[in-house]
Amino acid sequence: MNATPRILVLGASGNTGGAVAKSLRGSGAPSSGVPIRTTSTKDVRSTGTDHVRFDWSDPGTYATAVAGVDRIYLIAPVGVADPVPPVEAFLAEARRAGVRRAVFLSSSAVRTGDPGLGQVASLVQSVMPEWAVLRPSWFMQNFVGRHPLAEAIRSSQEFVTATGSGKQAFVDAGDIGATAAALLVDDAAHNSEFFVTGPESISYDDAAAVLTEATGKPIRHIAVSVEQRVRQYVDSGYPADFSASLASLDDLIRTGQNDFVADTVSRFTGRPPRSLKEFMSEHRDKLLTP
Repeated sequence: MNATPRILVLGASGNTGGAVAKSLRGSGAPSSGVPIRTTSTKDVRSTGTDHVRFDWSDPGTYATAVAGVDRIYLIAPVGVADPVPPVEAFLAEARRAGVRRAVFLSSSAVRTGDPGLGQVASLVQSVMPEWAVLRPSWFMQNFVGRHPLAEAIRSSQEFVTATGSGKQAFVDAGDIGATAAALLVDDAAHNSEFFVTGPESISYDDAAAVLTEATGKPIRHIAVSVEQRVRQYVDSGYPADFSASLASLDDLIRTGQNDFVADTVSRFTGRPPRSLKEFMSEHRDKLLTP
């Protein structure tokens, strides 16, 4: 870096935002030791760190968040039907404050311009002079966190998908965060989209075998059709259109559209991404207990 930027990390209590903050605060990596600001939706009292209140539903919090900031790790608001209006207003405030770069978290399942995250990606590219869009594959954390997949494993030691024998390269959110941190501090403005994956493309049957090895207990993947998966979501209380949308994500994997490995993590962090086996050996205690 020619000059040390100040970076705003949104979602610093989440999987990837927390990893971005950890990488920027850590030691021994090219992205470490950078001054950062984190946010939360609650009122903030002095903790000796640069931490401010930020709420997507309260535009009055935007200016304080971006004041004196050069670059932003951007996560779109969660649970909002159309995230474009709040993100558009936020980025306008950021540009007025002099922010030049945003690294935005999207998804490998979402093309730029698609509704929701895809439209936000287009917005970032049109508004920010410097930008990067991360398109990660499915998170390894889905097996151990509060995700329905993890809950199913904990309750019954089995899980259902409509992915068939399709493969994808599951990725550790920690590797996503480390990659984002590197892009935030890089002297170069890449102005590119990057797929972010783990080191190997595997099926959910393969993943179940890894989970079984980690826990010493049989964990089974049950494959169903896309139509059956839609009905299961509907029976669980989801609206029909949302159920179809969720099942379509499994279909991406089933049809091989996520069967690839990208070198993004190693390219920007200087180390290989973690494998699912490595991740599970560290998180085995969370597999079968909340």
